[in-house]
Amino acid sequence: MGAIMSEQLMQAAQIMEDQVDDEIHKLERMDDDELEMLKQKRIDAMKKAQEKKAGYLKQGHGEYEEIPEEKEFFNVGKNSENVVCHFYKDDTFRCKIVDKHMKLLARKHMETKFCKINAERCQWLCERLRIKTIPTIALLKESKTKDYIVGFGDLGNHDEFSTEMLAWRIAQAGVINYGGDLMTPPDEQMFKKKTNYVGKKTKQVKGRGARADESSDEDDW
Repeated sequence: MGAIMSEQLMQAAQIMEDQVDDEIHKLERMDDDELEMLKQKRIDAMKKAQEKKAGYLKQGHGEYEEIPEEKEFFNVGKNSENVVCHFYKDDTFRCKIVDKHMKLLARKHMETKFCKINAERCQWLCERLRIKTIPTIALLKESKTKDYIVGFGDLGNHDEFSTEMLAWRIAQAGVINYGGDLMTPPDEQMFKKKTNYVGKKTKQVKGRGARADESSDEDDW
């Protein structure tokens, strides 16, 4: 087995070396005009990236902000292509857990607007979006609601899910740039090992495909 792995690593290293050599040869064959053109393309790409980032910052991307009223929710959807909005209540403990992860993701995923809105102050909006459980995270793309994360049912049915797990679930709707494996939940293996070690299952909470118990801290809305 060790010999096979060593051979595979050597093959992978050789492929990478060949690719680098190919790029070097291409550059060596270029004349001054071609090199200048390549340089200008890279400069233009960097400028576009900076302009895009500036636009995101102007729209409040990079920060996890509160939407003060219902009508502002629609403005956020118009101004930002990708929106992740947390519908919360002050007295719901699991909303605090969502807040912690959303703050981290807002800084990491500049391409997406992360925000929250108090469900008690936007009952008409909750009725329109059929939000009945708190916390609920609405995932919007181009002003259209693509999906909802209802409770923690899609996040492992426990409070200790990782920020990466929430990112993975959000990425299912295509509203963030995600470089991981969309087919495999990142917390799956970790919590399987933890459950086997402790010798008992983690507490179930209410969410899509999950059954709530009496001690759930989620609220029907």
